Amino acid sequence: MSKIVLPIYPLSLLWTCPNHLSRASLTLPPSCSTYPEWGSCSLGVFICLACSGIHRNFQSPAKVKSVRLSRWEDSEVQFMAENGNEVARSKYEAQVPVYYYKPTHKDCQVLKEQWIKAKYERLEFTVDRKPLLYEEGTREGPLMKRGRDNGQFLTRRFVLSEREGTLKYFTKTDAKEPKAIIKVDTINASFQPEKIGNPNGLQITYLKDFNTRNIFLYNESSKEIVDWFNSIRAVQLHYLKVAFPGASDVELKPKLTRNFLKEGYMEKTGPRQTEGFKKRWFTLDHRRLMYFKDPLDAFAKGEVFLGHKDLGYSASAGLPPNTHCNGTWQNGITIQTPDRSYLFTCETEVEQQDWLKHFNELINTKHPRHASSHWPL
Repeated sequence: MSKIVLPIYPLSLLWTCPNHLSRASLTLPPSCSTYPEWGSCSLGVFICLACSGIHRNFQSPAKVKSVRLSRWEDSEVQFMAENGNEVARSKYEAQVPVYYYKPTHKDCQVLKEQWIKAKYERLEFTVDRKPLLYEEGTREGPLMKRGRDNGQFLTRRFVLSEREGTLKYFTKTDAKEPKAIIKVDTINASFQPEKIGNPNGLQITYLKDFNTRNIFLYNESSKEIVDWFNSIRAVQLHYLKVAFPGASDVELKPKLTRNFLKEGYMEKTGPRQTEGFKKRWFTLDHRRLMYFKDPLDAFAKGEVFLGHKDLGYSASAGLPPNTHCNGTWQNGITIQTPDRSYLFTCETEVEQQDWLKHFNELINTKHPRHASSHWPL
């Protein structure tokens, strides 16, 4: 590799030099939201502005510099050139378990933060890594849970068991009988910091007596709540491997916890379509469109299943002629199922088109090959 003559450079001046920085060195990490314009001189990786703040907050702070504005020593440029993002990925992501959630730039801060720290600070995924705590088969500890009726967050003891395939919680630390027993094959878990009002807010959705039930949790420790999240995913993967022994990891991974496809307010009328339109909070969880009076309600008021178009399902813009629309929102959506039609209105045309895009993507997609009647598909 050729020697840099000048002792100090802004690193951006060398991006076009093939002797120094390859395209692989600058590969955008999935957790970065923009092109990487920062570099870690400690690790030899390029990162975005948001991730640079996480690197600076390591227990042993990383040396981070701006690619465009900072001055780089000859030795630092050489180090970046010899390493880069692809080399770092092969080292620090050598053994990432299938169940471990790898966030993208769209995910919340706590997921990105703990992913970066797990990789570079705790070295959880290197070749010579220690056994991971997510794979111990059981987990127990306190989490703050929102009360169903009073809305107050109180400490509850949670117990996750791979052997039993359950997540339990107890109202008192020394209680012998759990308040609830949740089967892991009905669980979805999704981080909801804005909805819950806490940066570490986690929503657990599961089936109880054939109804959708939500519980809202958080922990003051961002590591603790993300560890719970990945422990649940590890137990789910174990369950799936037992339930579907012939399925590959590629087939099973999408059946683990997933982000909701879309959430937001729409107005809805009743089955007779003569009732007034009422504002409801909607959550699209794969093929289930659930609606709630309030985003933090424990139970859905109802849900609409979105099947395949060949089975009589469709979604289109507009409302049927002569529909009495008493609401202030005029951007209508009609969902047709084999049993009935559902009418909604959106506040803006942009929202209407975004909901329709998600609905029609589902309606035009057939079910996966492996489907469990107990697994929320």
